[in-house]
Amino acid sequence: MKRGLIRVAVVLAGVCTALGFSACTKQGSMIGTFRPAAGGKQYGGVYRLNEVGEMSSLDPVLINDVTSSHVASNIYDKLVGLNSRLELVPELATSWSVSADGCTYTYHLRTNARFHDNPCFPDGKGRMLTAHDVEYSLNRVCDIRTGTKNFDYFRDKVLGATEYFNATVKGHDTGTEPALPGVRGFAAVDDSTFTITLTRAIAPFENYLALSSMAIHPREAVEYYGKDFFKNPVGTGPFMFVRWEPDRQLVLRRNPYYWDTDEAGNRLPFLDEVRFSFMKDDKLQLLEFAAGNLEESYRIPNEFFADVVDENKRPKGRYSRFTLLHTPAMSTQYYGFLTTDPLFKDVRIRKALNMAVDRRRIIKYVLHGQAAGPAEHGLVPSSMPGYPYKKVQGYSFNPAAARELLAEAGYPNGKGLGPITLQLNSGGGRNVQIAEAIQSMLKENLNITVHLEQVEFAQHLKKIDQGQASFFRLGWVADFPDPETFLNLFYGKLVPKGTGISPINSTRFVNSEFDRIYEQALVTQNREQRMDLYRQAEQVAINNAPMLLIMHDEDYRFLQPYVRDYANNAMDKLMLHRVWFAAQ
Repeated sequence: MKRGLIRVAVVLAGVCTALGFSACTKQGSMIGTFRPAAGGKQYGGVYRLNEVGEMSSLDPVLINDVTSSHVASNIYDKLVGLNSRLELVPELATSWSVSADGCTYTYHLRTNARFHDNPCFPDGKGRMLTAHDVEYSLNRVCDIRTGTKNFDYFRDKVLGATEYFNATVKGHDTGTEPALPGVRGFAAVDDSTFTITLTRAIAPFENYLALSSMAIHPREAVEYYGKDFFKNPVGTGPFMFVRWEPDRQLVLRRNPYYWDTDEAGNRLPFLDEVRFSFMKDDKLQLLEFAAGNLEESYRIPNEFFADVVDENKRPKGRYSRFTLLHTPAMSTQYYGFLTTDPLFKDVRIRKALNMAVDRRRIIKYVLHGQAAGPAEHGLVPSSMPGYPYKKVQGYSFNPAAARELLAEAGYPNGKGLGPITLQLNSGGGRNVQIAEAIQSMLKENLNITVHLEQVEFAQHLKKIDQGQASFFRLGWVADFPDPETFLNLFYGKLVPKGTGISPINSTRFVNSEFDRIYEQALVTQNREQRMDLYRQAEQVAINNAPMLLIMHDEDYRFLQPYVRDYANNAMDKLMLHRVWFAAQ
């Protein structure tokens, strides 16, 4: 699961807008050295991109944000992955099979995957990957001592996963080694065969293994770097880690031993280097792109949208020389209510706030149409394949009904309620604009005063996970094309007892009817029947309004005209291993 961080040269931006950017740009060009490749392609070049979001960690078990996943997905491989059509494809596993009862998965590993050269290995030379590395990596996902944020994907699903997790908790608390050596359901049969045994057949299980958190990494790196492994990643992926200067730059270099090739037999990747910058201002990002200093610019600042994109979603004016990719995204923006909070325990208040927000007005006037649509049905977006999202009855703008609910809850005309605090991640320009609009609507329609509190991203997530934020902004981007990737945000059995962290079900919503239908969906193999069960479960959750749903995203991305084979997709997965630069 990933939380999307959607984020100063304001005076400069205003000047450039007025001038149509012409006085603020120069014709840029690709940088690097180039070598011919088969099929008319070429090797070489430096791919420069900016991440407006902050990065938290490159230790796979700690990854649950978009920016970290973007970087990690180009360093590591998993057993399986997703292509640009979001189909499950082989990565480290060349093939796999599932037992007749759906409980045992057998993966046959490639024998040509090699870990990056790194000081953690003898003589600094990487070694070949084996099934024992897979076993080690997935066991770390189930070990509390790693700080894992992704164990819930295996909890009560993989045989022995919960028992091992509990053993590591006890070992952590007592300062001793766990009583169990690992997860019983993970087994390296030999160097090239790995099996996973489940407690029961889980229909979408294969998708979990495509998550960045399931990336395979060597024991040597974890033991060599210790607590600093999060900033010294070692994988088998297309690019090797070089350096990370927090809030400034992160550099990756081509892995000359990467196992994959393209259709013409070219060893991938084509690019020599990838450089991430971390400018927090999306306006400055677009200007840097227009100046030729970036190969891509993701999302268009709302203020500029009408100036650079026409009514047919094509680039216009001076931006017509660039490539513009756009797609309805598999992501949703929302505000979470901590349902255990004394105020937000009352479902009437949660519903009232939902009905007091004019989502369509926000999309039209704040976002200038840069969204796939208002989240008036549910959390699962319309872009989810095969999901009957329109059958989910959500909340539309109805301030009169909202005021009635508020009065029923004991707060006529908002009297006695508030002020309340909405926690946002800092640096998100679009997020602040939306928050200010909602702040105004809640005051106008319900007479509720909302204070906006901007918190640094890592601290923002930490406070939410620990249940210390009662009203908070998040965005959820799908990790795989199944509604479970959204609906597990409502699964009550992911909520810890007491004050433990809850990184997935951040609202701490618990409803036995939802849990029952959701669990039934997970074990239903027929896809159409599973989709209908998901719909029923989501309706239960939406009826209880644990979130103030805002909108579903539409992703816009500008590319320089020489960029080829960019894998655009609805889940904002960054796949650079096939990207190459055409000769200018």
